Amino acid sequence: MSDRILMPRFDPAEFSGEITLDHLIPATAADFVPLPADLRPELVAALAGRGVQRLYSHQAEAYEAVRRGRHLVVVTPTASGKTLCYNLPILQRLLENPEKRALYVYPTKALAQDQLAELGALKSGLPIDVRVDTYDGDTPPGRRTAIREGGHIVMTNPDILHTGLLPHHTRWRRLFSSLEFVVIDELHTYRGLFGSQVANVIRRLKRICNFYGSNPTFICASATIRNPLELAQRLLEEDNIALVDRSGAPRGERRLVFYNPPLLNRDLGVRRSSMLEARRVAAPWIRAGVQTIVFCRSRLQVEVMLSYLRQDLDPRLDSSRRVRGYRAGYLPLHRREIEAGLRNGDITGVVSTNALELGIDIGTLQCAVLVGYPGTIASTWQQLGRAGRRSGSVGVFVASSSPLDQFIVRHPEYFLGTAPEEGLIDPDNLLLLAAHLQAGLFELPFLDDERLGGADVQELLHLFEEDGSATRSAGRWFWSRQAFPAE
Repeated sequence: MSDRILMPRFDPAEFSGEITLDHLIPATAADFVPLPADLRPELVAALAGRGVQRLYSHQAEAYEAVRRGRHLVVVTPTASGKTLCYNLPILQRLLENPEKRALYVYPTKALAQDQLAELGALKSGLPIDVRVDTYDGDTPPGRRTAIREGGHIVMTNPDILHTGLLPHHTRWRRLFSSLEFVVIDELHTYRGLFGSQVANVIRRLKRICNFYGSNPTFICASATIRNPLELAQRLLEEDNIALVDRSGAPRGERRLVFYNPPLLNRDLGVRRSSMLEARRVAAPWIRAGVQTIVFCRSRLQVEVMLSYLRQDLDPRLDSSRRVRGYRAGYLPLHRREIEAGLRNGDITGVVSTNALELGIDIGTLQCAVLVGYPGTIASTWQQLGRAGRRSGSVGVFVASSSPLDQFIVRHPEYFLGTAPEEGLIDPDNLLLLAAHLQAGLFELPFLDDERLGGADVQELLHLFEEDGSATRSAGRWFWSRQAFPAE
């Protein structure tokens, strides 16, 4: 459904607020290239079974970089096929040598589960049994031993890597000794305190890989941020990183609208509720069968908006099935059901927190409504990018009365003219470094002159000796407490 069909349903004359931006982003055509010449015939056949006869240019560029042995960061828009940028070279290598292993790290369990299904569909056409599993807090105890001993590709998250894999690396010897690839998906989320923590987890991961004789290639995938290469270099402490940031994926025509609700009290600056105005925007589209996503800023807002939109549907229809909520706190099976309903078209509208901002596959939506400013330019583009992968789409930002929302909606030129925010981390923060040094000391002894990544930790080791948590013997430092420091 094209943008020209959708937009008459958003008639500014029906709204008493102010349209501060009505911006058309032209469609872009796909940039296709042939499949790599060295691609194994089995993988070519598996791709053909998925309808893939050619690659987007960025997918081919990523494949070549990894095959040359370079670390990689891929930065392209939402729904541009970033997953194939790492799955393709990794599956190629597993076909060449089934003894090799790969570790996929996702920021959330839900994203790992989603990518498990995606990769499972691709590998099903291969002649060898590529074993792919998620390893997280929901993994049944009976499955864990099998994953440790036989998983070709293990999908996990930073927390489980920190507490479940690295401290118990002797159980994961087969993985770490044959580890050839580490995928860091959604790189842009690893910033601030969270990113600084993960950078130290990666330091410990590389140290354990070195102990077992492996030297994995790191592949990072990211949405658009201002400094992807710098962030990857800081996170991985590597310099030989290739940057692929020109997307070859197609994009439909997109219309971006900024809407400021009408003033109710000019002296106090109070405006009509952004929730009620967003309801008025989204409800006609959902009634017309146009797949729409509404992003809210809190769980409570999700439930309130869900109630509003269900009230607005034809009472003869099963509104509880056509419009669904999506947020943290729902059971995993419930979330998988909603994701599948969006992909196959059974669900017309979904109301979500930023839980659907990340790259979970929910198909191709046509409209996105943002209730309030998400807080960053990067997140705003991510949420708007959930609509309109190929067909035309509409994205509407409905501002609240908050000062930040009012600044953005009154200065749309600032939003359009400003690059997404930088991702900044400080892995050498003393408190973080000390905590991860203790975890690393529990995992393996430190030598007298050894560093943790790029950080000099000898002074900290002497402090640990003073408080009784470390012991030095024969030029090596050992953890000397009963406590489990990774908890």
